[in-house]
Amino acid sequence: MASQLSEKSSPVPPTLVVPPTASSSSSGLSAFSSVASPLTNAYAKFSNWRASLGLSNPGTVESLTKEVKQTHLTNYIFDGARADLTKQLSADPAFQVTHSFALASQNSLPSYNFGAVFVNPKLFMQGSIGDEGNLNARLNSQWSTNNLSKIQAQLANSSGQQSMALFEHDYLGRDYSVNFKAINPSLANGTGMYIGNYLQSVSKNLAFGIETLYQRAGPDMEEMSSSYLLKYTGSQKDWIATAQLQPAGMLQATYWHKLSEKVEVAAELQLIAAPQRREAVTTLGAKYDLRMSTFRAQVDSTGKVSALLEQKFAPTFAFLFAGEIDHFKNAAKVGVGVMIESTSLTPEEMGYPPHP
Repeated sequence: MASQLSEKSSPVPPTLVVPPTASSSSSGLSAFSSVASPLTNAYAKFSNWRASLGLSNPGTVESLTKEVKQTHLTNYIFDGARADLTKQLSADPAFQVTHSFALASQNSLPSYNFGAVFVNPKLFMQGSIGDEGNLNARLNSQWSTNNLSKIQAQLANSSGQQSMALFEHDYLGRDYSVNFKAINPSLANGTGMYIGNYLQSVSKNLAFGIETLYQRAGPDMEEMSSSYLLKYTGSQKDWIATAQLQPAGMLQATYWHKLSEKVEVAAELQLIAAPQRREAVTTLGAKYDLRMSTFRAQVDSTGKVSALLEQKFAPTFAFLFAGEIDHFKNAAKVGVGVMIESTSLTPEEMGYPPHP
């Protein structure tokens, strides 16, 4: 009996758990490497092949028609009288404030706007507020040579204006660019407008892209559409042709050509071929850069002829004269303006050579 009790009370040796040895871990890694090796090799060959093509970044979708917009008058034409008074407070970093006045316009009431701009190599900030209390703000942050984040906001205080918030990010690859926008996004119910686009160079001159828009106005109101993009750049970078095919049969095509160092021309075609609506508008424009002035002229198929002259009498003083005639509506607009810049900086701070 005593021997049996002693056998039962004798402690049982614990079970030893042997940790995996280095040989077992290395065998697992080698097995994973053998499985992933074809994929990594294929990706490396594909990357080397893309690098051998010598493709360059095609730019962003937002700047697809930048040269055409800078040549045409759409973003420059005005009527009535306007004055822009700018005060430069700092050169490095750049900081300036602007007072803008506008009156006697056929399309808008007299207005006043105060704006400020701050710029350094990695940050751009701009803000403005009007006489009706509408506030606009913009911030661009250059994280690196490839990443750029943008934020825009508008706080409306008058009827007919809506508050808006926009968040945007650009990534510039070696031969492609990616952009994503979120307009008035809501984390609570997912409403808002979301836009993503991708532009890829396929040769030294040709680039293709796609842009997709997703809009959610409510729980049961969703919409998605895609546009297809094309950009062809001349070998000498002196002409650019673009095309954008949008949903519902809409086509926008542009052509820009730099004839010389001082002369640029541009053409734009907007075509709508929907079952309920068929319409086409063609716009031709030219830009002349002279020694102390810039002249833009434009004509379109709707019967409008417009011109804008910006004459600089001094580096800090410019006079603007704009005119537009609508032959089909028998209407005309005229605009005059001045731009005056002043600074409290010395010539050396502005970058001018010192006087002997």
